[in-house]
Amino acid sequence: MISIENLSQSFGKKTVLKNIHLNINRNEVCALVGRNGAGKSTLLNSMLGQLPVSEGRVLINGKEVTQKNKEWKKSVSYLPEKFLLYPSLTGAENMAFFSEAISGKTDESRMEEMLRSVSLWDDRDKQVKNYSKGMLQRLGLAITLYPDADLLILDEPTSGIDPIGRKEILEVIKSLTGKTIFLSSHHIDEIRQVCTHVAYLEDGIMEKYLVDEFLEKKKLGGMEE
Repeated sequence: MISIENLSQSFGKKTVLKNIHLNINRNEVCALVGRNGAGKSTLLNSMLGQLPVSEGRVLINGKEVTQKNKEWKKSVSYLPEKFLLYPSLTGAENMAFFSEAISGKTDESRMEEMLRSVSLWDDRDKQVKNYSKGMLQRLGLAITLYPDADLLILDEPTSGIDPIGRKEILEVIKSLTGKTIFLSSHHIDEIRQVCTHVAYLEDGIMEKYLVDEFLEKKKLGGMEE
């Protein structure tokens, strides 16, 4: 589903990513883990075509990620850490706006299904400026899920959310079937709950593990944001 081959990224004299190789197979749920400044954002931006690749290449569903080639975008849906919503619009209006931007129309039944899946159907007519941070994140996740893409890339989906909000987000992620998911996270407990693998980035170098293998090798009992 995702194939990264010999990816290197440098900014001036600073090398951020060094010959990264990573394969994420269909239906895997892989966490991207690393210390602050390890290059996680650079990797995600390279995977999503937001940064030109200095060396190597990224393929999503067999399609190379380049600024000219748009075919790979059909397979992926991305949730940024801070989803930019329209505060004066309601949850339903935000959902309709983004669904029309994605597909040119709004499927009302699909929109209801997604809002119900993140427990926001009853709050759909509230302006999102009155949403809590957890509600905003869940709305962003609903919009991300709306296209029913095979691959989901989630950047810190529970960042800054209270424990109840985190639990709600994780329950939605765990309920997804038939999806390949690549998510960045600092929380070992949520990695244990939802992930099958860990892609660990340190000093610009990537290693991939099974979750239990990673926890044992790194002797991690917990990790804070």
